Parts: sequence; C-alpha cells; structure tokens
Amino acid sequence: MAQTRRPGSEFSGLSVCVAGLGVSGPPAARALAALGARVTAVDARADEPRLQLARELADAGVTVLLGPGPAGPAEVLPAGTELVVTSPGWRPDAPLLAAAGAAGLPVIGDVELAWRLRPQLPDGGSQQWLAVTGTNGKTTTVRMLAGMLAAAGHRSIAAGNVGTSVVTAVTEARPYEVVAVELSSFQLHWSSTLRPFAAVVLNVAAHHLDWHGDIGSYARDKGKVYAPGAVAVYNADDPRSGELAAMAREPARVVAFRRGAPAAGELGISGGRLVDRAFGEGASPEGASPKGASPKGVSLAGVSLAAVSDVRPAAPHNVADALAAAALARAYGVAPEAVAAGLAAFQPDPHRISLVARVGEVDYVDDSKATNPHAAAASLAAYPSVVWVAGGLFKGADEDVDELVSSAAPRLRGVVLLGADRARIRGALARHAPDVPVVEAAGTDTGAMDLVVAAAARLAGPGDTVLLAPAAQSFDMFRDYPARGDAFAAAVRRLAGPS
Repeated sequence: MAQTRRPGSEFSGLSVCVAGLGVSGPPAARALAALGARVTAVDARADEPRLQLARELADAGVTVLLGPGPAGPAEVLPAGTELVVTSPGWRPDAPLLAAAGAAGLPVIGDVELAWRLRPQLPDGGSQQWLAVTGTNGKTTTVRMLAGMLAAAGHRSIAAGNVGTSVVTAVTEARPYEVVAVELSSFQLHWSSTLRPFAAVVLNVAAHHLDWHGDIGSYARDKGKVYAPGAVAVYNADDPRSGELAAMAREPARVVAFRRGAPAAGELGISGGRLVDRAFGEGASPEGASPKGASPKGVSLAGVSLAAVSDVRPAAPHNVADALAAAALARAYGVAPEAVAAGLAAFQPDPHRISLVARVGEVDYVDDSKATNPHAAAASLAAYPSVVWVAGGLFKGADEDVDELVSSAAPRLRGVVLLGADRARIRGALARHAPDVPVVEAAGTDTGAMDLVVAAAARLAGPGDTVLLAPAAQSFDMFRDYPARGDAFAAAVRRLAGPS
C-alpha cells in the first residue's frame, strides 16, 4: 500500500532562507525548523525587537542574521541556500531575491508555504481554504465569512492579512476544517500551487504599482486566486473582477454577486434582502453545481439570506462585501440561517466607516482605513452630502485621483486637505469640482487634526457628514492609519466638548 506523504516532509533537511522578520517571517521560520529544515532568517533591521526575536528563534534552531547596508545579511543570499521563503512586502527586484532567481532557486511566499503544510483532517480529507483578495474590502469580507462558517458549526479561522498568520493557522495542533484566508497581491505573486475550494476577487483598482510596475501585472497576480478547480466568485459591478473570472482556468463553477437584483446563478439584492440564486438549499462542498448548470433547489425568487439592514454599516461597499462572503459560504454549503447569524454577529473594525459622534446635526465618520482612491470613492458614495477630509501620502495611481474627485463632486459640500501630497487632490478638485470650497491644513504634525476638524465643522451644515476618507497613506503624519483615525476621533470629541 502506498504511504501518504506527511505534509511538509519535503522541507526536511532542506537549507531554507526566510527573508524578512515582520509578521509572516517568524511563524514560517519556526514551522520550517520544526519540520527539520536548516533555516537562516535575515532582516535589514537590527533594533531591539529584532534582537529579541533573534534570541527566541535561535532557541527554535533558527540562525538569524540582522543588519542593514548594501552588503548586509538582508541583501546577500546565504551560502548553500536551496529555497527562499520571502515576506510579502519584499519586491521581486530585492537583491537577495534577484540573486536567488539568478541562481535558479525557487522563491515562495508564506501563503505558498502554508498551502503545502495544510494538515490532514481526522476523517482523512484535506483542510479547505476559502480565499479573498481585491484592492479593498478583504478584511471585512474575511471576517464576515469567518462568522458565517462559525455559525454553521465548522471548525474554522480567519487568517492571512486579517491578523493570524496563515502558517500559524495551518500548523495548529488541532486542525481547522476550513480557513477563510485574506490574500494580498504580494502573497499571490509568490504562490504557485495554491488551490482554494472557492475564491473571490472583490475589486481591482490601481494600487501598489510601485511594487507591481503596472495595473496589468497587479491584476494578474490577483487573478491567480482563481486556480483550477475552484469556485470562482466575482463582482459583477467591477469590470476587472469579471475579466479575471472570465480568464479563470478550469473553474469548478463561476458565480457572480452584484448590488442589484441577481440573475440566475448570482447573488444580489431584492426587496431589501440579500438573495442567493446560485446555490440551492442542498448545496454542499461535494454538490456545488458545475459551471453553466442550473443549481438544484434554486427558485426564480432565490433563497433569502438576510436583510440589507443586517449589514453594519449598510454602506454600498459593505453590502458588496457581505454578498461576497455569503457567496463563498454558500459555495461551501453553509445554510442561509448561518449566513444571517454570521452577519448579525459581525462587528466592524475600528476606522472603517465608523460613526464617531454627531455634533450640531452633523455626523463625523472615521474611515481612516480608506488609504487609496478606490476605497475613498466607496466611502464617499455612502453619503449624500459630505465635507471630505482627505490627503496624505500617495503611491502612484495618479489617474484614480481625478476619477475619484469627478465621481464624488456632486456629493461634496466642502473639502479639507491635509498631508504631504494634498496638492494632488487640490489639483483634481480645481479640474472637476471648482466651485467646492477647499481648506488646506498646512501643518504636517499630528496636532494638525484639531485644525482639520475645526475647518470641517465650519464648512458643514445640518444633515452633512464630515468624512475622514483620506484616499492616501498616513505615514507622512502618523504612525499608521489607526493612529490617524484616533487623532480624528479625539479632535471630534474635543470639538463636541463635555458630554
């Protein structure tokens, strides 16, 4: 009788370089060392946190080399390396990765490693993945999906960019049956054998072009999630998502979701409810209908899953995320009641279209997570009359700034700009919304947020929403986007005065 290969046995005795010791590197290094690999981890930083991490990894049998510079450990391929496992943020042209490529060595990412380490389940089957990627909405969708799976009684976890390392998730002593995985374009770039049970590309807009080079390369990496045999779920309201699904090779099935009424084989909105016309009451992982077939048990009216009002907040992009999560859950066989229960239990993360306070009949909303133009456009579309707080650091995507401002112009009552690259938005406003009042907060220190909120309050009237949706990154003024959102919320509370 042929023996079943133990997951990860291919790494035993292999000399592996783990590039980067951020979030994904340490779990990968520990897992490989536990499998008997000879692991060398490298990182350009040699601060105290990295030195402490090096001591901990040394106890696990990992050699750690730290230090910056053109000839530092992070730029030189360790002698004898047979495989490189790279952190997602390392660009393909990084010297160490380029050296590996020139030497013909395989380079994989943490997601590819985790896929190869998936555990066998007690019933003899393999752990399944439901994968989510896209420019925006990944974390929300994955967390909604995880709630639906839990409500259905599946032993499951949300992993990837959502918080828990995917390597950590697959190496738990008690295996998870199914994992809701958030995947970035970087992680997909370094994946080759990934085969999720079902996958979705939520949307595609220009982002990370400094890493990928152009939007075509970025989109192609996103599209790798539609692996052969997967149920390919796409967003009918996003042309690039649909194009990638159309190019999927040998999908088990192709299913769309949309914010309008669903056609046969789709999920959508009808009568104020999320409706499934793709998966029947008897759908299961084994019984998903093939592409082009009419799923058994689906009526013309479809299966009601939940009320739109059950999505919190019920902004258009959040509703789209809920539909995407529901499509993946239904593909896996989750019952309608569990979809509704998962949405009911979902609590939005901070800094994602979160109401801070109402002051003088004006709502102040924190969407600091809107760190690119595509995310900001979705946020602005949720409100009819907005004083927009925007600006920060851009990473390419010039054309999207004009598109963003042009689409948002009818909703803008005023704009307050902050941050290093605020002139980019100011120029777009001059071209597409010349009559909208604009105030610039010239300061680039964190205390400038009080000036920003005060200016927004002067521009706003009853019924307006002051919306922090920066469309840019925060690092010019703040540690990260949560710190920016916290500063906004604190300034709003000071404006409101004692409660």
